[in-house]
Amino acid sequence: MTSSTSENPVTSEPSPTSEPSDVALSTPWTDQVDPQAPLPEHPRPQLVRERWQSLNGRWEYTSRDRDGALRRGEHILVPFPPESGLSGIGRRDEQMWYRRTFDVPADWRAGRVLLHFGAVDQIATVWVNHQLATRHEGGYTAFTADITDVLRDGEQEVVVHAEDTGNSGTFPVGKQANQPGGILYTGASGIWQTVWLEAVPRVYVEKLDIGSDLAGFDVTARLAHATEERVEIVVADGGTEVARMCGAPGERLRVEVPEPRPWSPEQPHLYDLTVRVLADDGGLVDEVRSYAGLRTITLQPDDRGRPRIALNGRITFLHGPLDQGYWPDGIYTAPTDEALRYDLEQTKALGFNTVRKHVKVEPARWYYWADRLGLLVWQDIPSLPVVLDNPPGPQAPPVGQARARFETELAEIAEQLRSVTSLVVWTPFNEGWGEYDTARVAKEFAEADPARLVVADSGVNCCHSHPDSGAGHIYDDHTYVGPGRPLVRDGRATVDGEYGGLGLVLDGHVWPGEPMAYEMTADREELTRRYTEVSRDLETVVRDLGLSGAIYTQTTDVENEVNGLLTYDRRVVKVHAPVVAERNRAVIDAGSA
Repeated sequence: MTSSTSENPVTSEPSPTSEPSDVALSTPWTDQVDPQAPLPEHPRPQLVRERWQSLNGRWEYTSRDRDGALRRGEHILVPFPPESGLSGIGRRDEQMWYRRTFDVPADWRAGRVLLHFGAVDQIATVWVNHQLATRHEGGYTAFTADITDVLRDGEQEVVVHAEDTGNSGTFPVGKQANQPGGILYTGASGIWQTVWLEAVPRVYVEKLDIGSDLAGFDVTARLAHATEERVEIVVADGGTEVARMCGAPGERLRVEVPEPRPWSPEQPHLYDLTVRVLADDGGLVDEVRSYAGLRTITLQPDDRGRPRIALNGRITFLHGPLDQGYWPDGIYTAPTDEALRYDLEQTKALGFNTVRKHVKVEPARWYYWADRLGLLVWQDIPSLPVVLDNPPGPQAPPVGQARARFETELAEIAEQLRSVTSLVVWTPFNEGWGEYDTARVAKEFAEADPARLVVADSGVNCCHSHPDSGAGHIYDDHTYVGPGRPLVRDGRATVDGEYGGLGLVLDGHVWPGEPMAYEMTADREELTRRYTEVSRDLETVVRDLGLSGAIYTQTTDVENEVNGLLTYDRRVVKVHAPVVAERNRAVIDAGSA
């Protein structure tokens, strides 16, 4: 079906509020969602100003499905995707029109007013007061429109048209599927992260890039509408200023930190950063708050000459679960910030020091909690639809367009997450899904972000993967139940990027459909026993082969997959947690020096 930016079936007439859709499986936070103010927390913890306003809540909703059927007169709860029960819609649409009104405080009019979107899948066109404000492609990155010049007296109106063809198109989708089943899950269309307003001065900090090592920070403040202003960086520790630097906007400013305290999973120490824009007479133009930690991630040889992953100059074994980031009530969107934090807290409690975010990008607050709680993040780039690897049929989407969109979004994701302290590993491809030009893409990725390690193709030994290109810093084996025993002697570290997949069905906590896992167990005792056996085997592999990391599948059950350490509804930890935590710490100790 074709779309037109001039076609707008949303009207300003009031329409009835739709009833909340049934939630097939609720979480402890489902009933805690406030329809008047869902997800009210500041959505961007590394660039905070005082004057901001959430636009989450009830929006008018008009939609057209794949067959062209038009539905009017509904409301949707933003930022939950329409497929989710929490949205109040509970179905998939390909064309979505959102509308709401809002007020802008009078004291904001002295500067500029920005309209921010955390993420809209896949194409978003935005109008404010019937004027085109912006158009954005890609479902995983934030975007902003300066709406100052289209504001009017009194009430303002915003309309968003979202277009999403799911995994039948040419955008990265990760594990979203129009027909979910097996290892592919329900899609998440339209607005699925926070929408918000922000008041800024005429000249303002548009973006912060924060890098670090063990001695200090490298901070680049990018300004909008800069003229003769200067930038001042203040670093504080526990409320006490420890360092200050002043320089030009757009320049990388080096701020040395006296008696530096490094960030690690054991001690996730973070510094507070204040960035000020100063006029040539010293007057304050803009001020934002941020934070970051000091850390390095490299490869270095162990005492047997084997390349190993080193955090802050110390060989550190990366051990964690595969984290899909799906929710039975919100699909791609956690019901509350507490829920978002919960999965990471449970990961820490189970003795892990790492989390692999699998072919999905989370809201900024997820990375904030990883930074605060102390978990190393292994970040996948959402993959193109797996169908693009199949022989092209008469209706096959254009591969060139898909690859161009993939690389554009990859670059935007890398830029968006550049300042995340906890993020230490990138993966552009997983198991060959949409894979192409592996060596080139991995090389360019590593050159663009030399402060992190790159896995060129996670699971290069299996599935749809291409022959091993030898690219990247890490060779990654996927073996179920495993653990895998990768042997590579070319200067790359080795990891078991996926293993495990032990399943357990707990009645009352499962998604509709046939449960699946790589190996089923009968009860908690058997699951814990098998986890222990596999973990002891993993510990042997770590010692014998010099393995640098291992990712267990997975944090929670996801739809019909029941191989989580927690149930999909997050109501039950399926293993005996103290036993699993002890085992995980033993593996980390075995692989660290």
